[in-house]
Amino acid sequence: MTPRRSRTAPASTLCATVLLSILPGCETPPPARGFVAHHEKPAEADRDEADLVERGRLVELVTADLNAYLDVPHRITVVARSCGGEGSGYDPATSRIELCYDDLTEDRRRFEEADRRPADEPLSDVVRETLHHEAGHALVDALDLPVRDQGRAEEDAADRFAQLMLLRAPEGDRTLLTAARAYDLAAAADPTPDPDDEHAADPARAESHRCAAYGAAPARHPDLATPARAHCAHTWAATRDTWTADLTPLLRKGATAR
Repeated sequence: MTPRRSRTAPASTLCATVLLSILPGCETPPPARGFVAHHEKPAEADRDEADLVERGRLVELVTADLNAYLDVPHRITVVARSCGGEGSGYDPATSRIELCYDDLTEDRRRFEEADRRPADEPLSDVVRETLHHEAGHALVDALDLPVRDQGRAEEDAADRFAQLMLLRAPEGDRTLLTAARAYDLAAAADPTPDPDDEHAADPARAESHRCAAYGAAPARHPDLATPARAHCAHTWAATRDTWTADLTPLLRKGATAR
């Protein structure tokens, strides 16, 4: 085999070579646009949650789903990290979504106390719902939608974006209903809402997700049929149509909501 002339090759050529991509300084630069997944080294206390997120490639799956649907003209970094109690969120100053491992610890504890079994599956659903919610904030920011910086209105819009994205996928209704249950468990653990929290109260967020799941497919969820949910098909259609219209400048060709 003729040896490669690696000594004289430019650094960019070396870094593009698969066999040499492990060399220091040869990391592939992140894309300049779209949602980009990233993981930071977790604190030791968050190792189990970090393993779950990394093993399931949850951040990568969500960013791939978002990028298949939307063409965002700038980079939005989606980072899984230890946050020291700060809470998952979106920072418009840096176009950065943070998924906090320490948030997941509380959700795991609640599911395992309620169900008496390992909670990896429901926790994975919570991660997907959380990331789509925060992506909703990122898109409100990117599109400068009227609810931007409007507190509860923006939080409700972000919840509805999570509903839109999750209900596009097979079994997405299961993910949405698991997230609703997580809100129910949180409300049971702490029934007094934080007056400074701009989100709707946890029971209201849970019911919004159940209403969307039922409204999108009533025949699939006869167990959710109640007189109080008679409006849910109309509410879901409004959610789908409003967000799809708002996203029109970013929608990839052929992208549709369910």
